[in-house]
Amino acid sequence: MPSTRLAPHQRSQRGITLIEACTVLAITAVLAASAAPGMQELIAGRRLEATATQLATDIQLTRAAAVARNQALRLSFHKRKDGSCYVIHTGAVDQCDCSGSGPAVCTSGAREIKTVIVSTADQVSVVANVGSVLFDPMHGTSSPTGTLRVIGATGREVRHVINVMGRVRSCSPAPSVPGYRVC
Repeated sequence: MPSTRLAPHQRSQRGITLIEACTVLAITAVLAASAAPGMQELIAGRRLEATATQLATDIQLTRAAAVARNQALRLSFHKRKDGSCYVIHTGAVDQCDCSGSGPAVCTSGAREIKTVIVSTADQVSVVANVGSVLFDPMHGTSSPTGTLRVIGATGREVRHVINVMGRVRSCSPAPSVPGYRVC
């Protein structure tokens, strides 16, 4: 059987050329560069929402644990070099501190229940207008009332307002954060 060879101009092409590869790479780079700002804003929004949800949950945890343990519990807020933190603990206001480089340190018989560190690397901060909120074990009431602000890198924020009954009302000032009513 005679072999059939294709003429040089009839050979089938395999793979892609360097020009085609560079064109695809350039188009991909342009698309990625245009999507990056939107992706960064999406990530910042998710970090804000996650921190706000965790704080609201921890406020309710503190209130419920105070009633369940029949023991007064505190939610105390501190600034750190690398962000902010809050600690759920027993004892007086100044007996637990999470502002150091490690976990919370408690003195004089106070006990830490939970510590949350909000790092500046997460581009979110927690700011409170009170240093500590005490939850009463008999009724779950809180003293004093307070407003806790979770602020994101883009300036958006979620506010948690703790009333005297120990209940939390959450809202977001304009520009609002999806899922929260406007303050």
